Amino acid sequence: METVAQRVERGKALSLKLLAGCFVLSMIVTNDVALVVMVPLTLSLNVRHKDWLVIFEALAANAGSALTPFGNPQNLFIYWFYNLEAKEFIASIAPFSLAFLALLLIAAWRLKTPATEVRKPPARILRTSWIFALLLLLVLLTALRLLPLWTAAVALAVSFLFQRSAFRVDYSLLLSFFFFFGLAENLKTLLTAELAHSGHVFLFSALASQIMSNVPATLLFAKFTGNWEALLWGSNAGGFGSLFASLANLIAYRFYVSQENSTDNKVFTLKFLVAGYTAFFLAIGWYFLVQNIH
Repeated sequence: METVAQRVERGKALSLKLLAGCFVLSMIVTNDVALVVMVPLTLSLNVRHKDWLVIFEALAANAGSALTPFGNPQNLFIYWFYNLEAKEFIASIAPFSLAFLALLLIAAWRLKTPATEVRKPPARILRTSWIFALLLLLVLLTALRLLPLWTAAVALAVSFLFQRSAFRVDYSLLLSFFFFFGLAENLKTLLTAELAHSGHVFLFSALASQIMSNVPATLLFAKFTGNWEALLWGSNAGGFGSLFASLANLIAYRFYVSQENSTDNKVFTLKFLVAGYTAFFLAIGWYFLVQNIH
């Protein structure tokens, strides 16, 4: 982490590099993993306005992960459940993802992050990183149905044998996420008829995500509608907003408030929610605008 931090701090446009990197990374390794990498990296930098950087990274991760079938769990579920082609999937959600990329890059350009001190020259990246990059490629090809499912077990086996630290996770955070699935199961009785109107599918899935998280909301509404595009937009727009709207939000929030020198947690929470709900309502307006144009 120290090595990467030293490399990132070199040159100009630090905030642009961080947000663009988080956006692209989330497209490949999921929004959760992207934030597990990018937020600790950001917190290790010798720059100011780390709170806004973390908030914008959470938004960038949710927006970037929406663009690919394997960018987040709900996308992967929709991709497999509705038996979609990668081309039609990306074409459908691209207006959502790219619009927020543009907005976030503008915000990053206006956010000044001057360095507080100078670091030593960066060290060399370990060769084992390339091995795990190849394993990641294997998993991505499996997710796109280009390889059989059992091939993904190779990456899991190698990680278990040679990188067991990867299995050290925050189980309390994971457990709270599973409770959302229980809430989704109980709400099934309230949805006795299929949701026919695309606007209803979009709004209900986006709003439900604010309470139960977007992955359980996707699993819930997929059983009542065949309108995968509205559900795709709704679940990804629903990732913005509350801390519980997406596991990625909780990851970014927990990383920031748990750092040793964090003394402004209430202010940070307020900033996080204001930025999140601003993006949420912008996503709702953008969906209906795009629908009217089509």
